[in-house]
Amino acid sequence: MTPPTAAGDLAAYVRGLPKAELHVHHVGSASMRIVGELAERHPGTVPSEPEALRAFYEFRDFAHFIEVYLAVVDLVRTPEDVRYLTYEVARELATEQRVRYAELTCTPYTSVLRGIAIEGYTEAIEDARVAAERDFGLVLRWIYDIPGESGIPAADATLGFALDHRPDALVGFGLGGPEIGVPRPQFKAHFDAARAAGLHAVPHAGETTGPETIWSSLRDLGAERIGHGTSAAADPNLLAHLAEHQIPLEVCPSSNIATRAVATLAEHPLRTFVEAGVPVSINSDDPPMFGTSLNREYEIAADLLGLGAPGVSDLARAAVHASFAPDAVRAGLLAEIDAYSCEA
Repeated sequence: MTPPTAAGDLAAYVRGLPKAELHVHHVGSASMRIVGELAERHPGTVPSEPEALRAFYEFRDFAHFIEVYLAVVDLVRTPEDVRYLTYEVARELATEQRVRYAELTCTPYTSVLRGIAIEGYTEAIEDARVAAERDFGLVLRWIYDIPGESGIPAADATLGFALDHRPDALVGFGLGGPEIGVPRPQFKAHFDAARAAGLHAVPHAGETTGPETIWSSLRDLGAERIGHGTSAAADPNLLAHLAEHQIPLEVCPSSNIATRAVATLAEHPLRTFVEAGVPVSINSDDPPMFGTSLNREYEIAADLLGLGAPGVSDLARAAVHASFAPDAVRAGLLAEIDAYSCEA
């Protein structure tokens, strides 16, 4: 794809830029089109008509977002639903965002809790992954995520899914959900076991709590990347540690505004991270639910950092370097970014 000229529209440049996405949730990526199809399959509380769905997605506050998110989770009831959701999310990542590699955060515990056998879940996501790479040229990898609010039973189950029913493309072990009241040390044994099995540790931390949650994730969970990490900006020693050890933060600006982790985009600490030498990747988290896209997050990051096309390309390269992509995939994607940038 030929990029616009250097004098052209930066948004157009971003749209054509090959990208990696490292912090994006499986169910949270369901667009209104996908949700509408699932709602037609399972009539009930979620509307399937476009106008009604648009109103359904107008969040009053974060509590309402959680309510809507869980309503969408409840629409994924069979392995066929899982396969449809995964394949269609991949289609939109590849065709609308020009994502070439993605690490999709999955929470199998919630699906199994709703009656989907882990064997059926695993087969569904793997079948969709293989088809997506064949049809769209998108390479997918999985991160299995503990829903922290469900405590040790969810952690035990998620570890079992990761170790005893491990899909071919599983690369990471994560921890999501609310941070307040969910101390990280309780999951130390689970992360130790996951890392011993060759999985990378990628917990969320420091989004709605202070820097100590990030320190705990590094110390107790062996975190190799931090999901969000927003409050790291408040601790110069933590910033120095992240920079010295080149531990990336997965930055999701619009999500941080929606969750009230940051009051306004003007106050977002992305520039603080970059100026401190902390590696960052730009991500979309739950894009349709936050009314954003990966393209839009790159535009926001460019504005916050005062970047033109070369700087935006550097952000795309940084995400590839922070990924757990196979060496050949990493090299290929970096070459694509370089070729696109040189044509600008």
